Amino acid sequence: MRILAINGPNMNLLGVRQPEIYGNADYNALLDMLRKEAEALNVELTCFQSNHEGALVDAIQQAYFDRIDGIIINPAAYTHTSVALLDAVKAVGIPTVEVHVSDPDAREEFRHVSYIRQACVKTIRGHGLNGYLEALRFLVEYLSRPDAP
Repeated sequence: MRILAINGPNMNLLGVRQPEIYGNADYNALLDMLRKEAEALNVELTCFQSNHEGALVDAIQQAYFDRIDGIIINPAAYTHTSVALLDAVKAVGIPTVEVHVSDPDAREEFRHVSYIRQACVKTIRGHGLNGYLEALRFLVEYLSRPDAP
């Protein structure tokens, strides 16, 4: 099973950016957690982060050609603005889980809108970095079902 974890703008600043919201663990700690869990689940995991919307769209499109089975995505600020990410996820048809470290619905009102959510099979929010592990486990279970897409 092949999973792609995509992180959007400023996620590379975990541990620096607003630790009261996002915690003290840095981006490399997140990657280490994900890789360890992927290994335990016998999943091939690729991680990608960009601050650029087009690069995120390119990564989603490339996942189709690379025959990726599932995507975990934290679009970060693009959650609330990017129809392009929504369209990319819809276009490739790869089961995708939306993840947010914080709970956007408990923050500023403009963060309550998620464009990408309607193309995702699940959303996990407000569980800190552990939300990524939940997403990985969910995708493995989801993709292992006999009726999986």
